[in-house]
Amino acid sequence: MFRLLFFIPVLFFSLSLFAQSKNKAVELALRIGVMQQGKLNAITDVAGVSVGHTTIIKADSIRTGITAILPHSDNLFQQKVPAAIYVGNGYGKLAGYTQVKELGNIESPIILTNTLSVATGINALIKYTLSQRNNESIQSVNAIVGETNDGYLNDIRGQHITEADVLNAIKNADSGAVTEGNVGAGTGTVCFGFKGGIGTSSRVLPKKFGGYTVGVLVQTNFGGVLSIDGVPVGEELKKYYLYDQLNDSPDGSCMIVVATDAPLDSRNLERMAKRAFMGLAKTGGIASNGSGDYIIAFSTDTAVRVKYNVTEKTPQFVLSNEAMSPLFMATIEATEEAIINSLLAAETMKGKNGRIVEAIPFEEIKKIFRKYNRIN
Repeated sequence: MFRLLFFIPVLFFSLSLFAQSKNKAVELALRIGVMQQGKLNAITDVAGVSVGHTTIIKADSIRTGITAILPHSDNLFQQKVPAAIYVGNGYGKLAGYTQVKELGNIESPIILTNTLSVATGINALIKYTLSQRNNESIQSVNAIVGETNDGYLNDIRGQHITEADVLNAIKNADSGAVTEGNVGAGTGTVCFGFKGGIGTSSRVLPKKFGGYTVGVLVQTNFGGVLSIDGVPVGEELKKYYLYDQLNDSPDGSCMIVVATDAPLDSRNLERMAKRAFMGLAKTGGIASNGSGDYIIAFSTDTAVRVKYNVTEKTPQFVLSNEAMSPLFMATIEATEEAIINSLLAAETMKGKNGRIVEAIPFEEIKKIFRKYNRIN
C-alpha cells in the first residue's frame, strides 16, 4: 500500500515535465534542424508505439526507475518487429543484443533501467511474455533490456527495482504524450554535469519522400562539451570535460531508441541507428571510455512484421537504399533534440550521500542564446 500511495504524487509530478521541456524550447526559440516535428514531438508520434514509466523516489538515496517502450500493442512474440542495434561504445550491459544482430527482429518490449537491474528486467520480460495468450508453448524469450548507471544519485547496490516495477511500466504504457526528465529510467541520471533523464522527439518526412515518421527516446547519462543547437553552452558556462582540470567525468551511458513507420529491413534500420550516434555527437557527447552508448532501431510497419512459427514466404515491400537519406536526417535531428529535451525537462535532484545535481541553469542559457543572437 505504501508503494502505491507513494507513486501517485510522483506520477502527477512527472506529467508536468512533458510541458516543461516544450515551454523552455519555445522560450529559446529552439528549432533543431529543418524537418517538421510530429504532433507530440515524441516517439509516440510513430503509430502504435507506447511508453510507460515507473519512477521510484524513496527516502534520501533511492532515485531510480523503469521506462518501457512497446513497438505495438499486439503480442510482440507472435508479431515480431524488424530491428537492429548499433553499438557506439560498448561499455554497457545491453541484454538481447546478439539475437537481434543475428535474426534482425525484436520479440519483447524494450526496457530501460539502471545497470544492476538488468537481470530484474529480463526476468520480468520473460514472465510477461510467457503469460501472454498463444505463448503457452514457447521456451525461449529474447528480452531486450538496456541500462545506464545511476549510482551517483541512487543507491544502486540496493537493487530496489522489482519485477513488479517493470511490469507496471509495461502495463501503464501509453501512446500519448511522453513525460520527460526525472522519470522512469532517467530518474537518477546525470548529463553533461547537469541533471539528465528521459527525452524524446520526432520528425515527419515530406509527403514526396513517403511522409514517414521517425521518433526517438533517450535515457541520458553521459558527458562531454554541451552544445545546444550549435550554441557552445558548456564552454560559456565553463562546465565541460577537461575544463581547467575540472573533476567532471564524461563517463556514463546513453540509451537511444529509434522508431519509424517506414517499411525497413534490419540492415537499413542499422544504418538509421548509426545516424542517431551523429545526433548524440552534435550535442557534444564524446562516447568516452566508460560510456555505454547503444541505439536500438525498429520499424512498426505491419507488412514487415515477422510472424512466429510461420515458414511460408510472403512478399515484402521495403524501402530501397536510395530512399534512406531523408530517414537518416530525421533520425539525426530527432536524436539531437531528444537529448536536449531530457536536459530542459529535468529538475535539480538531491540523492545518495546528500549529493545534489543541479538542473541546467535555464536563465543563464537564455542569456547565452541572446549573446549569440538566437533570441531577442
